[in-house]
Amino acid sequence: MAKTRTKNGAKGESKTKTKRRRVSFSLQTIGAKEVVLVGDFNNWNSTSHPMKNDQNDIWSKTVMLPVGTYEYKFLVDGIWRLDPQNNQTCPNCFGTYNNIFNLIES
Repeated sequence: MAKTRTKNGAKGESKTKTKRRRVSFSLQTIGAKEVVLVGDFNNWNSTSHPMKNDQNDIWSKTVMLPVGTYEYKFLVDGIWRLDPQNNQTCPNCFGTYNNIFNLIES
């Protein structure tokens, strides 16, 4: 599930610049060799956000995103998987579902 942490902007940052927030994703999956975070925030690119395994079969990745609504999935050893920690989904054009989350300004 996506977890957010706010981070203060750099000193002198323009107030008109879109603020980005840290969003952490995690997935527990036993025996996976590769897990990638894929979503509309990275144009569904299956190579841009590989996740790291903590050696306890928990894979994680933190990304910086602006406020908005996002769709995502995990690609586990080449197989698409929904986030079991997030029950918010929407249908996609392939006849399956994507997870969805709203990143709101705090």
